[in-house]
Amino acid sequence: MPAFSLEPAQTAWCAELRALAADRLRPLAEKGDPGRINRPLVAELGRLGLLARLFTSGALDLCLMRESLAHGCTEAETALALQGLGAHPVHAHGTPAQRERWLPAVTDGTAVPAFALTEPDAGSDAAALRLRAEPDGPGRWRLTGDKCWISNAPEADFCTVFARTTPDAGARGVTAFLVPADRPGLTGEPLRMLSPHPIGTLRFDAVPVTADDVLGEVDRGFRVAMGTLNLFRPSVGAFAVGMAQAALDATVAHTARRHAFGGTLSDLQAVSHQVAEMALRTEAARLTVYAAATAYDTGAPDVPARAAMAKLLATETAQYVVDRAVQLHGARALQEGHLLEHLYREVRAPRVYEGASEVQRGIIAKELYKGLHDRQPTDPQAGRLTGPRAGRDTAPHAGENADPRAAEQADPHAGGDTQPHAGGHAAPHRVPSAHQEAE
Repeated sequence: MPAFSLEPAQTAWCAELRALAADRLRPLAEKGDPGRINRPLVAELGRLGLLARLFTSGALDLCLMRESLAHGCTEAETALALQGLGAHPVHAHGTPAQRERWLPAVTDGTAVPAFALTEPDAGSDAAALRLRAEPDGPGRWRLTGDKCWISNAPEADFCTVFARTTPDAGARGVTAFLVPADRPGLTGEPLRMLSPHPIGTLRFDAVPVTADDVLGEVDRGFRVAMGTLNLFRPSVGAFAVGMAQAALDATVAHTARRHAFGGTLSDLQAVSHQVAEMALRTEAARLTVYAAATAYDTGAPDVPARAAMAKLLATETAQYVVDRAVQLHGARALQEGHLLEHLYREVRAPRVYEGASEVQRGIIAKELYKGLHDRQPTDPQAGRLTGPRAGRDTAPHAGENADPRAAEQADPHAGGDTQPHAGGHAAPHRVPSAHQEAE
């Protein structure tokens, strides 16, 4: 089904990527070990030129790549996305020496990065991270603490690590470091998760870093983190749309040929209407994702809200579509090795990582109220709002913090923990700030 305003060349490219995913990448994915980095798969992505496109494409092309690969091979999609997530800070903020050392190896698939932001007690409220960067002489620090639920850990060749260089400074006291995996004191363990992707912990025991390892500026690491997430958040939605489309396609084919009650399942209105609803929601999510990516590419001012909407709608939609697909397929969909059994395990995590659904709702609400506040005229004599919000509470929970540190200082767990065990529920009376996000 045509979507958005894609050019014919883009539509043809998506079809080519879906075929590559099914024919060349899925066989490599099936040979990999669950929970381990599949280096042959990453290398093949490099040979196909897809990894290089991570650093030359805009947000829309990134979404088209992720959606198309997800339709045919979710492992390939995730491997590609993790190469971009971990290395984008180096591309955007690294020194010439850092870029020359690592980016060619990332794009040819011989080096695998990790994006190490999330901690056991700093998920949604990532500005509260505790990994310490303790001074160790001029331009030198020692990293001490833990990171958890980090994709590609502990096998990654290098990590983009976010650590606190200034205590009690909230988002303003965090620095991004490029840390090679062979640094003394850096260890980690794999975690067994619901999905088969490589995820683990990282432990920093006085790991040495210097000014040469800084990405961007000291104490300005949240700019690095949030810039990366704003780019990749809509494409998480694209990953979800690809899974939803795969589930929808499988359901249309199954219900058209499955005979029951004197006809096919598609003859039953109760079934066909469910399939129609699945298609409707998938297309709505796709259009929202493309719109958010286009907003990013054109420098629109509403990127944070659009990116949050794209991730929220698409990931929630994919959960619904895959669940409906399982229901309409019946028990066969729960058999190990079935496409839908695989998608059912894959589809849950995107509602949690890179900002849980509750965090996305908080960002959307914050941007809406911020826009309303900015539009209200004021009484020049009284200095008060004269519009419909006059007299209403304008405290930080409404999303208009003059000081970005106020939110996390008021409640270090605002927005809820996005870690898998917690479910990511937001406090009902507060809107998470833009700093309260997770990997």
